[in-house]
Amino acid sequence: MTSYPSPVIIGVEKGEEALKASNNKKSNKEEREKRVLIGLVNHFIQTGTPVGSNTLKDAGFSDLSSATIRNYFSHLEKEGYLKQLHSSGGRIPTAAAYRLYSSEFYDSTVVSKENEEILHTLSQSESKEIALYLQQASESLSQLTNLAVFLSAPRFDHDFIVNFKLVPIDYHRFLCVLISDFGVIQTELMHTEQKLSTFSIKRIERYFHWRLTGHDKPEEIEPEEEEIAKKFYNELLVRYIVGYSNFIDEEVYRTGFSKLLNYSDFHDTATLANSLALFENAHSMRLLLRECIAKEHLTYWIGEDLKPFATAKTNCSVLAVPYRINQKTVGAVGVLGPLRMPYKELFGLLRTFSDNISEALTRNIYKFKIQFRQPEPEASYLQKEEHSLLGQSRLMLLENKRPNE
Repeated sequence: MTSYPSPVIIGVEKGEEALKASNNKKSNKEEREKRVLIGLVNHFIQTGTPVGSNTLKDAGFSDLSSATIRNYFSHLEKEGYLKQLHSSGGRIPTAAAYRLYSSEFYDSTVVSKENEEILHTLSQSESKEIALYLQQASESLSQLTNLAVFLSAPRFDHDFIVNFKLVPIDYHRFLCVLISDFGVIQTELMHTEQKLSTFSIKRIERYFHWRLTGHDKPEEIEPEEEEIAKKFYNELLVRYIVGYSNFIDEEVYRTGFSKLLNYSDFHDTATLANSLALFENAHSMRLLLRECIAKEHLTYWIGEDLKPFATAKTNCSVLAVPYRINQKTVGAVGVLGPLRMPYKELFGLLRTFSDNISEALTRNIYKFKIQFRQPEPEASYLQKEEHSLLGQSRLMLLENKRPNE
């Protein structure tokens, strides 16, 4: 007797094949649609102009008809990835499209040869002026990216004051600039009832120099000027020591404000103001960088992703990457710019930047025997060895008299 396969089984097999073919067809369509979306985002990043179906077809999609591309555009618009400013105009990507684009190229390490050479010079730096180095590195990154840059740093210990400068604001108020051995600059506003001339200010600065070094005591300083100089000196050093010992927030360096004016996205006053408000908010900057440090990998926030950190709606993006000292994550650097940024190139650039400054910091920390620490929100730091900080720069909190005074 001839045996025949069960009709039910045949139906199941044919159904599975049909479903598999349908899924493959759907998958292929989704892949083409995704490719169209990424191509549109890439074209818009480069040109800044809305993209039409014919434009995209000529930009590497000759295998698709203009009608097919328009159908994809329509579906992507319904899905929230594209928007059309005018009924007859091309499409532009939304924040959701930029997120998908960023996810697609997240692992990018591509850096142009020219930029790689520039960044490599950062790894060659040898200096104990760590703070100055990080500020200069931030400036270099801002120049390369044409974006605003912000960087968080740990506290580098065993630093001490090497110079003071007085900048008169008016006859009674002065901006006092403290410069440390590591290149840290701290400013304090001081006030005096007595009017001080330019010559008086110079003599007070020479008094500061004498108190710091023990050399070249100013002989020509007037008694009243000396009293003011003593008052300023002691007040400034108390503020410095208290601030140095109580390290509750990371240092944050910011630069590149004016770079944002180069983008048409920020020509709208409200958009620019909201984005700059985020950049000016040191607390928000710290929170963003801390999140990046906690994740220990490159992180990005696009459009609405920044809502928890901003008081107003921001039409911008932030990318951040951690950097390390001896494989330990100690800080992060971020860039802020418009939604229309070259994410693929920036991912590679930021990773290379992090690698190079991490190499330089690790080498210089060991070479110059510098210690560092992270913020301690509820702790005060003043170890016994920190007396060397006072001794090296002769920081006297009280007017202790020398034997020969």
